Amino acid sequence: ALWCLRMSLTPTRGCLLDLPWEDILLPHVLCHLPLQQLLSLQRVSKSFQSLIQLYLANMRCFDSSQIRPAIPRAAFVNLLKDNKVLQQLALQNCSDWLTDCELLPVIEQNHHLHQIQLKGCVQLSRHALVTISLSCPNLRQLSLAQCDWVDSLALRSLADHCKALEAVDLTACRQLKDEAICYLVQKCSRLKSLSLAVNANVGDVAVEETAKCCPELEHLDLTGCLRVKNDSIRVLAEYCPKLRSLKVKHCHNVAESSLSVLRSRGVELDVEPPLQRALVLLQDVVGFAPFINLQI
Repeated sequence: ALWCLRMSLTPTRGCLLDLPWEDILLPHVLCHLPLQQLLSLQRVSKSFQSLIQLYLANMRCFDSSQIRPAIPRAAFVNLLKDNKVLQQLALQNCSDWLTDCELLPVIEQNHHLHQIQLKGCVQLSRHALVTISLSCPNLRQLSLAQCDWVDSLALRSLADHCKALEAVDLTACRQLKDEAICYLVQKCSRLKSLSLAVNANVGDVAVEETAKCCPELEHLDLTGCLRVKNDSIRVLAEYCPKLRSLKVKHCHNVAESSLSVLRSRGVELDVEPPLQRALVLLQDVVGFAPFINLQI
């Protein structure tokens, strides 16, 4: 930003703003500057303000975490009011103020969005998810982690209209039960990554249906899903040959007897084999586990 300012104020070198805006400055210069610096740059002059506004209107990716401190409500509304070409939208640090009132206009005018991150945005409502469903037919990645407002009806709308989904994060969406998850995976069979973590209502029915409907599944997070048992893990091993990682920490009803098949295939698990786990605990307690013969 400082270099741009010096160039614009140095007559012997010419003015940066004399370069073609849409052909040079937007795609080849401004795209390399952090969003925070762009917002500072627009205060240099009216010409720079017009340039930055044009850039914001044509921006493909917006990540609120790039603005420090947290972006204010009014600034967010102003920054995206003219943008209709967004492809990626990340608003995970806007939980203090983001409501349907601010989000829905942005979603409704951006039909090319394929990645949306709303982790922790707890003040939204089910209408936000319905709007996403109706406005973003090409959506591929969606994070709704820690969004308690997500209910089964809104998730059904998502499944009906966004069948190209490849990654969905439903961590701690505690209203959802097996039936809602089953409907999602039946409609969105291209899923490669799914998180159902920290949901006591999710059990074997949802996991088995996910395994049977999503043969491309690579990553599944079941952390803290207390109702998941060995049977569904065996079905997962049978129907998901591309599975690369599985998280079952704090799933107390999942034992090594079902995990061993996945472990032998090289699937990354977040729990250690029983013997190794016991040795680690022993080492923590008495400090001499390394002297035990592991071949015994």
